[in-house]
Amino acid sequence: MPDTRPFWSGTIAFGLVSLPVSMFTANRSSQIRLRMLDQDGTPLARRYFCSKENKILTRDDLVRGYEIEKDKYIEVSEDELDALEPEKSREIDLRRFVPLDTLDPMFFERAYFLIPDEGAIKAYRLLAHTMQETERAGVATVVMRGKEYLVAILAEDGILRAETMRFSDELRSPSDMGIAEPEKVDSKLVKSLTSQIKKLSEKDISRKELADTASKRMMALIKRKLKSGKDVIQDADDQSEHQSEEEHNVIDLMDVLKKRLQSEGKGKGDKN
Repeated sequence: MPDTRPFWSGTIAFGLVSLPVSMFTANRSSQIRLRMLDQDGTPLARRYFCSKENKILTRDDLVRGYEIEKDKYIEVSEDELDALEPEKSREIDLRRFVPLDTLDPMFFERAYFLIPDEGAIKAYRLLAHTMQETERAGVATVVMRGKEYLVAILAEDGILRAETMRFSDELRSPSDMGIAEPEKVDSKLVKSLTSQIKKLSEKDISRKELADTASKRMMALIKRKLKSGKDVIQDADDQSEHQSEEEHNVIDLMDVLKKRLQSEGKGKGDKN
């Protein structure tokens, strides 16, 4: 049963408008995780091992360090890391808007749906509609779990979405891979290739074509083994691996929005 708690809650601030929203992850991993076990079915745990002293280390034995050259590090304490954390905030301050076509998809990292709190639906709809009509995206920063993120706020079909963005120095350029500058191409070849592309063009792409077939094949293998009783190892201690909290937060967001919008139609608490 998916967890319906939001990943983050706060407000979108735009001029004199303060719009309370909840953020839910829009992505979930379909990757099937395999545990490492011993031959008796006992789950194995990872440990830090010191090869110099030939011993397993506890958490109290560990320190963090940045390697400045081979075998030479600058130690950074937990207190110093805490001091570097951004100031806690529950606000997405929309101060800049840019044309949608200026945002390169390469910058996008992870998607989140922004769901309006009750009483903020009218302001939410107005902002989403206006951004979509003007083909603009908001760019802002937000602090989540002690880390500051650069986010783009997008509007599509009346829904606001936040996309966490990579920083510019995280992206590689074609020149980094040694790709040469494009040369002038033969116009006749372009015309021929254009014709071929048009023949294979469709209006949109089906979700079926985006299915994770590798995970489906893996799951089918597991089901066959389970049904036949082959290679089934009993885990007596029941130490199953838990999914991350982010994955639990993937819910039926359209259902949440539908209920919020229905409450507006009934005249409940919509004051904005």
